[in-house]
Amino acid sequence: MTILYEPHRRDAQQFAAYLGGDTLIVTTLADLTRLLADLPGERLVVLGPGVELGEAMSLAAGNRVDRPGLGVVLVRASVELDVLGEALRAGVREVVPVGDPVALLAACSRSIEVSRHLTPVAPTAGNGDGAAGRVITVFAAKGGCGKTTLATNLAVALAAGGRRRVGLIDLDLAFGDVAIMLQLNPGRNLADVADLAGRLDERTLRSLFVPYRPGLDALLAPTGPTEGERVNQELVTRLLTLARAMFDFVVIDTPPQFNDLVLAALDGSHLHLLLTTPDIPALKNLRITLDTFDLLDLPKEQRLVVLNRSDAKVGLTAADIERVIRVPISAHVPSNRDVPVSINRGVPIVLDSPQHPVSRAIQEFASARLAGGSDRPGPGRLRSLLGRGGRR
Repeated sequence: MTILYEPHRRDAQQFAAYLGGDTLIVTTLADLTRLLADLPGERLVVLGPGVELGEAMSLAAGNRVDRPGLGVVLVRASVELDVLGEALRAGVREVVPVGDPVALLAACSRSIEVSRHLTPVAPTAGNGDGAAGRVITVFAAKGGCGKTTLATNLAVALAAGGRRRVGLIDLDLAFGDVAIMLQLNPGRNLADVADLAGRLDERTLRSLFVPYRPGLDALLAPTGPTEGERVNQELVTRLLTLARAMFDFVVIDTPPQFNDLVLAALDGSHLHLLLTTPDIPALKNLRITLDTFDLLDLPKEQRLVVLNRSDAKVGLTAADIERVIRVPISAHVPSNRDVPVSINRGVPIVLDSPQHPVSRAIQEFASARLAGGSDRPGPGRLRSLLGRGGRR
């Protein structure tokens, strides 16, 4: 989460669009003071150009000692040397010009990283092996359900503007779309994991993740369909073990098939998000998926069904769908033409329009069902089924 203090509401909304969906806007110093008191763990305050310079200096100086984990980033119409020097002496972390959103995001990311070192995140209780992160695998046996859209937007929602560390992994090595969804350059990607297999550690793995927003990095699929052929089950298992120590959450996007890489991801996950849409082919495939999970002895309590395009008028109610699949629906994501528009723009709708009904549904699901638990990953039941060789 990021707190933005800007007295002029129109400017505040523009900066909030730059900063992302989990930004809280305040327009008075009194509101900012109250919000900071209510959020003792907050790590970042952005002061807009409408904030008086003296007020900004006083705020930064007052929190420099009392709350060293709180970073202050100052936006100015022009960055002059005397203003820059005064701001840094007062405790402002960075000063950025008003018309450079890329510089603003970079400054926020650096400030949050400093705050993390000053106030390290405690490991999540209940993992049982000392690792902090929870692994969430998003799966749908039928293509076209919106799986990558859900995975990317969930990752953004969980990152909460930099409050949490999230790693998004595109495990669809042949046709992965995370890079194009987020408009990231896949120059570093999962194929490089195989090249580093003999010396894969946290440091080298971190170098393969591409930064997207504060708190969110992505490990992308290769650009060619054959480049990832050397990635096997053992590498995925090692990758997830390392990633759990690097992030608070790891979100995995998968291809619509049960291959050995997907099974390795499911085996090492705390939660399985099973996506479907209100049409008979998708529901049939979900029912087969659930039966397959039972055969593989994957725990029922780790499954959450998400119904995408839930309000589509196709003659099936939510009750009808639950009778077909015989499990409850955990989240309903409505249908809206703004979703494909956001995909074509390369900006997740949670960032593009935080108050949109689709965004709110995803954010509420992330907050209520994903960010609060401590489910254990599966105990490795599938490893005997995966074999020791390459991909199937």
